[in-house]
Amino acid sequence: MQAAMNITAKYCHKEMEEYGECVALNPSTWQQECHHLKMKVGQCTSSHPVIQKIRQECSKEFVAFEKCLRENPDRPTSCSARVACFVNCAETVDISGMDVNPDPQPS
Repeated sequence: MQAAMNITAKYCHKEMEEYGECVALNPSTWQQECHHLKMKVGQCTSSHPVIQKIRQECSKEFVAFEKCLRENPDRPTSCSARVACFVNCAETVDISGMDVNPDPQPS
C-alpha cells in the first residue's frame, strides 16, 4: 500500500492536492462539487501497474468504501471502518517483482 501511495503522491500530487482542497472546502457537497477532480485523480493513477493490481484485487472493499461515502455525504468519517478494510486488503497485495519505482521524470 505504501508503494501505491508513494507512486500516487509522486505522479499525481497536483491532482490529489486539488481534490483534497475541494473536499475540505465543500464538507456537505464535496461529492458533487469535487467529482471532476476525483476523476482526474483516477485518470492519473489508473496507468500505474501497482495501483491497477491493488484496485483489481481489492475492488470489493473499495466499492464498499465508495458506497459508504455516497450514503453518508455529510459524515465521511463514518466510513473509517470501510477505508480500514480497503487498506488492510491493499497491504496484502503481492507486488513483488513489479516495477514499483519507475524511472523518475527528468528534472
